[in-house]
Amino acid sequence: MTYNSIILEDFIPKRIMQLRVQRGVSAREMSIALGQNPGYINNIETGKSFPKLSPLNYICEYFGISLGQFFDTGNNAPDQLNKLMPKLKKLDSSQIAALEGIIDNYFEKEN
Repeated sequence: MTYNSIILEDFIPKRIMQLRVQRGVSAREMSIALGQNPGYINNIETGKSFPKLSPLNYICEYFGISLGQFFDTGNNAPDQLNKLMPKLKKLDSSQIAALEGIIDNYFEKEN
């Protein structure tokens, strides 16, 4: 077992759980929605099984994200950003600047 496989075996279950909890679904509900047995996602999240690439791609499709977004650790809510992007693209430059100011202000208050 390589160092990278150990990282993936830890990362993938945690990432699935993070995205699932954000969506507000149980592991059982998600398993059934994917057409799997009711314990499928629970087994992945607890480390009892590990998805291959094709099933992982189906999991990403369930969340409405790409594999790249799944592995993007700097993006904590990729499905929400995907839903927001079409709206953001419709904004003109002054609206984007105003939104950027709001976001900057939010992070200033956070620190």
